[in-house]
Amino acid sequence: MNPFAKALAKTRNALLGGIDSLFGAGEITEETWESLEELLIQSDIGPEVALDLVEAVRAKAKEGRVRSGSDVEELLKQEMLAVLEAKQARADEEPRLLTVILIVGVNGSGKTTSVGKLARYYSQRGHKVMLAAADTFRAAAIDQLKIWGERAGVPVIAHQPDSDPGAVVYDAIRACRARGFDLLIADTAGRLHTKFNLMAELRKVADVARRAVHRAPHEVFLVLDATTGQNAIAQAKHFKDAAGLTGVILAKLDGTAKGGVVFAIARELGVPVRFVGTGEQIDDLAEFNARAFVDGLFEKNGQRGTQQ
Repeated sequence: MNPFAKALAKTRNALLGGIDSLFGAGEITEETWESLEELLIQSDIGPEVALDLVEAVRAKAKEGRVRSGSDVEELLKQEMLAVLEAKQARADEEPRLLTVILIVGVNGSGKTTSVGKLARYYSQRGHKVMLAAADTFRAAAIDQLKIWGERAGVPVIAHQPDSDPGAVVYDAIRACRARGFDLLIADTAGRLHTKFNLMAELRKVADVARRAVHRAPHEVFLVLDATTGQNAIAQAKHFKDAAGLTGVILAKLDGTAKGGVVFAIARELGVPVRFVGTGEQIDDLAEFNARAFVDGLFEKNGQRGTQQ
């Protein structure tokens, strides 16, 4: 079963319904292509990516390869897949005694929820996972992480509210080594990407991890709220500069028709989407796969996978 099909329902309905109406009947004109570009932009694919996709499909249409809406869909799928596969990255599987992952993002993006889901994901794959409650600015964030830790069946290292987040990460690293845990996921404070002092604090947390563990943090995942669409891109650019992102977790995909933002992230940021939140339950997290994502975007009645 395609893990993205249900989560992409709103995006898919808007996109495929528009394509069917545009190419359902009549001659394909300049206005048809302009309308297709607008349709893609409305799905938050982004203006530059939308233009490139339409131009690529138009070029093939001139070769006589477009006779219907399904032809357009198939060509779009091929071009979209090329955009995403160009930025797909393999997971960091270098053997080490302890891997440290930092989770960053703005408040309300689904960050702490994503940490809980990620803990569950890695635990089910044989890792001994510990969480660090390094979001010390909000007492509620610490309590929330403890709840998610219980759900995932993993321990949480936490200090009092307003304590030094770097100290929390340091203590969590020591606890991992003492207790034989091989994966630490640190939930950092939700911060506005425009606040310099908060971004500087994030760099300090990363420095603590680096001094305690060789080459840490090994992964820095930015959680983006899919419902914010293109606004997420501006956030991501600032976090990329401050934290050296290795990947994106796209949360709340099931609640938006703006799932096309995945393509803008790949093209404009050059940072791969690594995981996607597909629902509200702890198991609703899927490792990103470009082909499965594009298939889910165009799936009709469980069919229409991309051609090999």
